[in-house]
Amino acid sequence: MIRLQHILSVLAVLTLVACAGPTPIPDAPQAALPAEATEGENEPSPIPSEAAALANRYEDMGPAPELHDGPWLNSDEALKLADLRGQVVLLEMWTFGCINCIRTIPTVNQWYETYADHGLVIIGNHYPEFSYERSLENLQDALVDLEIQYPVIQDNDRETWGAYNNRFWPTIYLIDKWGHIRYVHIGEGRYDQTEAAIVALLAEPYPN
Repeated sequence: MIRLQHILSVLAVLTLVACAGPTPIPDAPQAALPAEATEGENEPSPIPSEAAALANRYEDMGPAPELHDGPWLNSDEALKLADLRGQVVLLEMWTFGCINCIRTIPTVNQWYETYADHGLVIIGNHYPEFSYERSLENLQDALVDLEIQYPVIQDNDRETWGAYNNRFWPTIYLIDKWGHIRYVHIGEGRYDQTEAAIVALLAEPYPN
């Protein structure tokens, strides 16, 4: 209850921290999040219908580049954005040796637990900064240590990283149900605003 009430009250800009020093990309306004159920009550949906009205505040930045072929971890098959229409995709550019990335992981894990059953697909694109991060075995160990259960794609040749013209770890992209980028955040922080964007995009209606 306290965490979500805090999210509802956040209007100020939080401090932006990244593994490099970018000029921040401004985030769109946040949508209202629902209150948590008290013990003994039926748990409400984390996607309130009224959040859909706020989705148009998140600018359409154009089609998201397709993901490269892998290798993939935590997934039995290679994922393609073209096959994920009707779902919202959170794509995080990260590497396990980046302290700023490590600090974001508990929150991303929490979003996975909360929204995966409501249409959110989280994908980690792992582009290494240092040579030891290129090891698939080291990456597998890092996923265990960080308790990451969502799919992660290894991007040693910077195929997806380059397709997005990405420059900083970590960077989060939110891709809507039509496969378009609607939100970008570089660095740590602004978790409430990012979660509000997730909720708003999940609430958007999508034709069957």
